[in-house]
Amino acid sequence: MNRWRKSVGEIQARRRQVIECERGQAALCKVTACYKQLASFLGSSSDCSRLREELEETRTMAYTISKGVQKRLTTLLTEGELGQEEREEVERVWVLFISGLEMFQQDLRKAAALQDLFPLTQRRDRRALLNTGCAGGGSGVAARAASVQTPWIRVEEEPGPDLRTHALQLDGMAQEMLQKVNVPFWSVEATQEAWPEDTEIEPEDDDGEEEEEAAAVAAMGDALEVEVVSPEQDRGRGCCRNKRCRLGWVLCLLN
Repeated sequence: MNRWRKSVGEIQARRRQVIECERGQAALCKVTACYKQLASFLGSSSDCSRLREELEETRTMAYTISKGVQKRLTTLLTEGELGQEEREEVERVWVLFISGLEMFQQDLRKAAALQDLFPLTQRRDRRALLNTGCAGGGSGVAARAASVQTPWIRVEEEPGPDLRTHALQLDGMAQEMLQKVNVPFWSVEATQEAWPEDTEIEPEDDDGEEEEEAAAVAAMGDALEVEVVSPEQDRGRGCCRNKRCRLGWVLCLLN
């Protein structure tokens, strides 16, 4: 009985860890998306010191979440006794996590370059900002990032590195995971449908299409219709005086 209870407890604990990884990856996607949106304000007329603070807070939160996801994924794939279905789930999260780190690293480097171009260390630095006409800032975006919750963020919160060090550490984090866990990207099968938000477009009625095509051809024929007149009749009035000679009007305008 004790052995049975122990095995059930181990299964439940392992399943809890898998769910934590999935929730952590979903939270990381939301936070990094908010960071990307905040970084788009850099260098514009909406740029300010408050925006820079919100960027730092969002980046620190992404750092904390990514460290937690990395540790749990590595532990599950190297030490955990996972079943076939559970292992497939964790490997999918692993692939999504590595891909998300690469995109987040690009955003960090772009933010660092823009902050170098627009330092905002003095009042006169605001003259160099681009007047994009944007009103307000990214406070709403930062609030969405701050509202994201993960199971471990309160217990494992730690100060993050500076912007450039963070971008460099992402390379080391990805390389470390690739060395410890051998999961080829091509071997992981997606379970979600591509573009699930798209709705199917109902096919149009064939008879309606044929009628529209016939009307278009008739209109084109009317536009190109030219009345044939004899040289004696045309000598006295000119091409532009012929009411039905639309093609002649175009040629006269071009000349």
